[in-house]
Amino acid sequence: MRVAYFDCPSGAAGDMIMASLLDAGVPLAALKDGLEKLALGGWDLRTRQVMKGAFRATKVDVEIDRSAHQRQRSLRDILQILEASGLAPSVKERAGRIFTRLADAEARVHGTSRESVHFHEVGAVDAIVDVTGAVLALDLAGVRAVHVSALPIGGGYVPGAHGKIPIPGPGTAELLRGFPVVDTGVRAELVTPTGAAILTTLAASAGRMPPLTVDTVGYGAGTVDLPDTPNVLRCFLGETTASEAGDETVLEIETTIDDMSPQLYEPLIERLFGAGALDVYLQPVIMKRGRPGIVVTALCPPDRVGDLSQALFEESTTIGVRWSERRRARLEREIVTLTTAYGAIPFKVSRLSGRVVTVTPEFADVARIAREKSLPVREVLDQARADGRRLLAP
Repeated sequence: MRVAYFDCPSGAAGDMIMASLLDAGVPLAALKDGLEKLALGGWDLRTRQVMKGAFRATKVDVEIDRSAHQRQRSLRDILQILEASGLAPSVKERAGRIFTRLADAEARVHGTSRESVHFHEVGAVDAIVDVTGAVLALDLAGVRAVHVSALPIGGGYVPGAHGKIPIPGPGTAELLRGFPVVDTGVRAELVTPTGAAILTTLAASAGRMPPLTVDTVGYGAGTVDLPDTPNVLRCFLGETTASEAGDETVLEIETTIDDMSPQLYEPLIERLFGAGALDVYLQPVIMKRGRPGIVVTALCPPDRVGDLSQALFEESTTIGVRWSERRRARLEREIVTLTTAYGAIPFKVSRLSGRVVTVTPEFADVARIAREKSLPVREVLDQARADGRRLLAP
C-alpha cells in the first residue's frame, strides 16, 4: 500500500503540504487541471525553488485576484463548491471533512454552531485551493494512508482584532486535541489552521514513521524564515513493506438499519473504508414486528471511531451507533511481486513465525490479465496460485 509520511520539524501549513507533494513528484500540470474543476476562478498556482537554510525546497504561491473574491463564505458555501466540482468523490469527501472540522473547531471556540461560522482566512480562495490541492495531490500520488510526525506548536502571541492572541490560535489548538505535539522552543506560529485540519483529519497514525520502502522525498517551504530553523516540511512517499503479527485491540462499530435503499450501501461502505475502516460487512436480520433489516459492522483502530460514526450518520439513515473493543491476532503479511506464467502479479503473502502460510494473488491484477488475454478468470487465478505456491511455499 502506498503511504505518505509527513515530517514536520518546523510545523505545517496547507501550502507546505501541497508543495512537498509536488516536490516529491506529483505533476504540477495534473494538479492545476484538477483544481480548475473548482468553480472559483480568479486564482493561479505558481511554484518556485527556494533555499531554507541549507535546504532546497519547493515554494507554492496561490495568487489571488482579490477583487473577484470579497465576500465571506459559510461551510455550506464551501461544501457546495466542492460538490459541484468535477473532482473524484473521494477527493470531495476528504476535502469536505477537513473544512467541516475547521468549522467545528471555530464553532466550539466561539460558542456557536458550524452552520453559523463564516470563514475569513480559512474560507478564502487560497485556503480552499490549499486544502483541496493537498487532498488532490495525495490522490494523484496514489497515497492510501497518511502518517504524520508530532507537530511543533510554536509559541508567543500574534496581534488580533481584539488584542493579542496566544499561539497556537484557539482554532488550531482545538484541531490539535488528541494529536501528539511538541514544543521546540520556537516563538512563532508554526502550525496554521489549514495545516492542522489537513493533517489531523487525514492521519491514520501520528508519531514515528511506519515501516515503509521510501521511493521519494519532497520538501515544501514555508513562507517565513525562522531563526536557526529551516522552515520546511518533508514528505516521504513509499510502499508499506510488511505488517507485524501480534495481538492488537480494534473497535467493532455497528448499527442496524431497516429503512434505507439498497443502492446506498455501496457508497456507505466506500465512505467507511475512506474513514479508516479495516473491514466492513453487512448481515441481514429480522427486527421488531418482523421487519427485515441490515446490520452494518465495521472494524477500525480506536482513534478512528469518531470518523466512522460520522460516516454512518451522514451516509445512512441510522440515528445511533454502538461500539465495543475486540482483541485480534493477525499474521505477518507483505505484498511481493512474483513472475508467473502470465507475467508479474502482486501477491499477498502471510507468515507465521517466518513460515509461509498463504500466497494469494491480487484478484484485480488477475482479472485484468484475463481480460487482456481473453481467458477465463478462473484459469488465470488457478495458474497464478500454483505459481505462487511453487515459488514461495515450503
